[in-house]
Amino acid sequence: MRANFLIFLFFITHGLLQSQDMTSEKLYEIVKRESDTVRVQGNTYQFIVNKSMLICVFDEKANRMRIISPIVEREKLEEEELLNALVANFHSVLDVKYALSDEIIWSVYTHPLRELSEPQVEDAIQQVYAAALTFGSSYSSTNIVFPGNTKKVEKPKPKVLKKI
Repeated sequence: MRANFLIFLFFITHGLLQSQDMTSEKLYEIVKRESDTVRVQGNTYQFIVNKSMLICVFDEKANRMRIISPIVEREKLEEEELLNALVANFHSVLDVKYALSDEIIWSVYTHPLRELSEPQVEDAIQQVYAAALTFGSSYSSTNIVFPGNTKKVEKPKPKVLKKI
């Protein structure tokens, strides 16, 4: 009986310690500290990091938060670039993903709001920024790459006809 109580106590304590209690106010302070400028509009923080626009959207009732950055209009991409982004989603953009919405390619980080820690928010901002910056080249959010088939699709080289 005592062992069961200790196990129960461990899980209750462990669960409480895991909760970070992130709020929109704490989130704003971190975004403000990590960015060059911030504009607040309702449940959205639009901010600039090294001349790149990022947006943080949150919903405290739904306990959700996302940090996003627009990259490029879909119509300006070739199929190879989209395929490379899908490969990167598996191997090299880690906590961030490339996504398509409203015909724009975005770098996106999503997470439950309350469970976020301050270091996670800081890291998320850096990863969203890096993924947007490296789209079209290394397609990465950090220096870490998961092993496997990480080969990107290269554009086919044009065929040169030989003169006869």
